[in-house]
Amino acid sequence: MTISSQVFEQYTIAFYNLENFFDYKNDQHILDDDFTALGRNEWTENRYRKKLAKVSDAISKIGVDYTGKLPALVGVAEVENKKVLNDLINQPKLQSHNYDYIHYNSPDERGIDCALLYCKNIFEVVTAQPIPIYLQDEQGQRDTTRDVLYVQGRLAGHLLHVYVNHWPSRRDGSSTTNHKRIETARQVMQHIDSIDPTGERSKLHENNNTFIMVMGDFNDDPENDSVKQGIVPYGFDNIAAPLKKFHRGSLNYKKKWNLFDQIIVSENMHNDLPGQLYIHKTDIFDDIMLRQWKGKYRGHPARTFIKGRYAGGYSDHFPVYTILRRN
Repeated sequence: MTISSQVFEQYTIAFYNLENFFDYKNDQHILDDDFTALGRNEWTENRYRKKLAKVSDAISKIGVDYTGKLPALVGVAEVENKKVLNDLINQPKLQSHNYDYIHYNSPDERGIDCALLYCKNIFEVVTAQPIPIYLQDEQGQRDTTRDVLYVQGRLAGHLLHVYVNHWPSRRDGSSTTNHKRIETARQVMQHIDSIDPTGERSKLHENNNTFIMVMGDFNDDPENDSVKQGIVPYGFDNIAAPLKKFHRGSLNYKKKWNLFDQIIVSENMHNDLPGQLYIHKTDIFDDIMLRQWKGKYRGHPARTFIKGRYAGGYSDHFPVYTILRRN
């Protein structure tokens, strides 16, 4: 006899790269000229509103087949500002679910940041801060990139430390930029060690309250050094890693699937202790609604732009998510 998933107390936690989610107004402090009505992308209010509707629809469906409710937490990347986030959580598909968000402007020259959406009925924020990532270029000058967002809060009464990441891109080549992501991993681990100096994240006991989730777009696959050597060996499990297949991933570049979007959890989130949260299921939300349905990119994420042409889709990434249950 199969036990219905509704019998369990369970929560969805997701990450979603929203692909250059800018508003349609020019901000003289960042490089957003392309995302204005007169810019290269002809980013009008109408196109912006269509993207709000699509992204909110996608978020409203992540994990619902398993939990019967919307996600408790959604880490997001590539959002311009608080206006975008306010407009997003006030979309019809989300506005009745009591979402709020944590966001800080970061020094990224394009002005795209990480944020965390959270359901206030389920998650109580204790503290939050941006973690600046310090990188240098060949001239010894600071190479600005996105801050990592750190949020500590209580999910259904359990303390959870959440890191939302968007690591340096591969735009100049994966090998050329590899050191940047390795250094970013080192700095993230430095912060983790500051909140968990005794390594509670790898221990199983009933009073343990050091549950840690490191989620994001790492611009690396699970097998790359920044993730495999920089994070996982230090008391973590990359629960998204088994999802990467030849024919499946969270994004597709030149007809090759990658899994840059991942969720990594402290080892103690695999447990059978009474009353504790544990990892039940992890997946890519690659529903047909989020896919390109015809042409040479059929089956790929339905992007907002394809080679500079407006395509009207959701994002060039699929969301990833995990289901937490309580024993």
